[in-house]
Amino acid sequence: MLDLDTREWVLTNGLGSFASGTVSDVRTRTYHGWLFAATNPPSGRTLLFSHLEASLEVLGSVVALGTNFWGNGQIEPTGYELLRSFDINPVPKWIWGQDNWQLTRQLVMPYGWEGSSEENPTPDSRTDAINRVSPTPYSQFCHRILIHYRYEGSHTAILRLRLLIAERDFHHQQTASAKLQFSQMLGQQQVCLQAINSGRFGIPWHLRWTQGNYQPDAVWYWYYGLPEETKRGLGDKEDLYSPGYLIVTLQPGDAVTLEARVGFPDSMLSVMTDKTFAEAVEAEQDRLSEIFGWGEGGRGAGSREQGAGSRGERGNFNSPPCTLPPAPLPLMPNAHSPLWQQLLKASDQFIVYRASIAGPTVIAGYHWFNDWGRDTLIALPGLALVPQRFDLAKGVLRTFGHYCRYGLIPNAFPDLNGEPIYNSIDAALWWIETLGLYLEATQDWNFLAEEFPVVQQIYKAFVGGTHFNIQVDATDGLVSWDARGVALTWMDVVIGSHPITPRYGKPVEINALWYSALCWLSQWAERLSQLEYGSPVRLTKQAQRYAQQAQHVKTSLQKFWNPQLGYLYDTIEPDDRRNFQIRPNAVLALSLHHCGFSEQQGCQILDLATASLLTPYGLRSLDPGDPEYKGKYQGNQEQRDRAYHQGTVWAWLIGPYIRAWQRFYPQRSLPFDWQPLLDHFLFDACLGSISEIFDGDSPHTPRGAIAQAWSVAEVIRHIQ
Repeated sequence: MLDLDTREWVLTNGLGSFASGTVSDVRTRTYHGWLFAATNPPSGRTLLFSHLEASLEVLGSVVALGTNFWGNGQIEPTGYELLRSFDINPVPKWIWGQDNWQLTRQLVMPYGWEGSSEENPTPDSRTDAINRVSPTPYSQFCHRILIHYRYEGSHTAILRLRLLIAERDFHHQQTASAKLQFSQMLGQQQVCLQAINSGRFGIPWHLRWTQGNYQPDAVWYWYYGLPEETKRGLGDKEDLYSPGYLIVTLQPGDAVTLEARVGFPDSMLSVMTDKTFAEAVEAEQDRLSEIFGWGEGGRGAGSREQGAGSRGERGNFNSPPCTLPPAPLPLMPNAHSPLWQQLLKASDQFIVYRASIAGPTVIAGYHWFNDWGRDTLIALPGLALVPQRFDLAKGVLRTFGHYCRYGLIPNAFPDLNGEPIYNSIDAALWWIETLGLYLEATQDWNFLAEEFPVVQQIYKAFVGGTHFNIQVDATDGLVSWDARGVALTWMDVVIGSHPITPRYGKPVEINALWYSALCWLSQWAERLSQLEYGSPVRLTKQAQRYAQQAQHVKTSLQKFWNPQLGYLYDTIEPDDRRNFQIRPNAVLALSLHHCGFSEQQGCQILDLATASLLTPYGLRSLDPGDPEYKGKYQGNQEQRDRAYHQGTVWAWLIGPYIRAWQRFYPQRSLPFDWQPLLDHFLFDACLGSISEIFDGDSPHTPRGAIAQAWSVAEVIRHIQ
């Protein structure tokens, strides 16, 4: 068991569907499987296809290539012992072998928009739905995964692939039941499958293959163990159903490709060939090259013999099962740097289409998060502005602006018809901040004119008062809120009706955002008056009023200054008490486009944050010297929630720290070594992505979601 490599990988399709597993090919989570289909993009994620249990027969000797944890603690079979190498680029690739044979498996999840005005869609038509929010009339959702096996050896081999399937929500495990049945309908080199649960028909999907004979053989496999869920105090047992297996006779050099696709079989689909898999990989590489402007040098980036996450040499039958990782890639990326291209590839995994709003959004993290307004807006500069995906940024900003209600921007959209969820005080302010960064990058003043009424709506709601008793205090101009049982800032954990970090009153970063917003409003009103959008006289007066309010708020921000600590109070509570805990929100307050604090204050704040909060992976959410500090994020749901913002390291906070440092210490080198975080990106946790959080205590074990949008986005924003 010590040899098991449980680092993870994830594939996505731009609609919310995903596939995920481990290097050793053992499933350790509820979220591991080969086709979680987002039936209502990006939601409704349902596990349909768990995996193929493979065995290979050569010269009468049968070896099992799979690896499974079982509920009784056993590991059987132990195919990982035959695993020679794994690579993540350009797609996940495993090589199993012995002295006289080698079997390679690769997986690819094609982009989820299929079809266009042409029989074969161009990269432009494929990316149009996400970048321009205008899918062609011929586009349709497509959820599928391709699996490719290639055999090399000295003798004929027989490959047996047993199909393991399910139909369950991606958060829960499947349990065998007399009420749960699966129908299967055989066709020419394909089988159509559909669950029937208590008389209700499930999602139809089908598996097809290029060669082999399928044998129906219905059987349940009970009591798979999921050790990562055990650690998290969640359901950790799973039953999977097998409708049958495929037998493929392989000569040396032969290959077989399979495709699992949601929907009933379609006679109009192109016939699968030996080239189908390679064409799908090439199409995905072309799509990414088109988006990011890699050109010819972009295709296959990072697909060196020793790529990120590699565990051995290729084509060497006698290579050891585990070797040292390759040397780190260069730190300063450029358009053709493998590191830079891998970061951009990782960023694209979070960009998805949401059907309920007919527009793009950002999945906050894999495996279990949906799209969140605050996370999307914080991540957008790194995901869209730095890579110059300006149409994507514009589409997201326009969509969120369209759903502005009561001066609030949604923090979550509904999956079906219904109102979005408006439970955030800062999403509206982050929307203004991100809109400002977009306008700085693009000078798109027509878009400003279009969205300025939304900006004014937010301003009026905050000044006049809105939900959750959010309102500007007339005496000092600062934003306050007071609503029990909720948590409206990014430190938003609530257990039952008890917020762990409630932060009622006047949070420091909220008021820093409010100051920056007023500065933006003043600039924008003046700009629109000069460009004669509306009445120049009225806009000029508005600009002056916003500027005066900004100055008032800047003066009032000094209420947050704690001269004894040389730091900022985290909140000014409704009864005017100050919260003096050392949290990273003070750093956030220094990092915005407009900053209301002096150079001396900024330097003192950064000095203390560097000493108390900075780690090799981001900033702690609380000073280790605080009596409420929790250095490890582990245990059951409640234990983890209580640690979430009480010392846990957040990778995304490294971005605000760097922006603040560059503002207040422009001539001093950054006291942060990128290498540990980049090594994590390349070789740890989820290969080719960055975790949501890390333990506050050394060695800062990665925790939470294995791939987090704003973690990746902030690295992209500052690593170049």
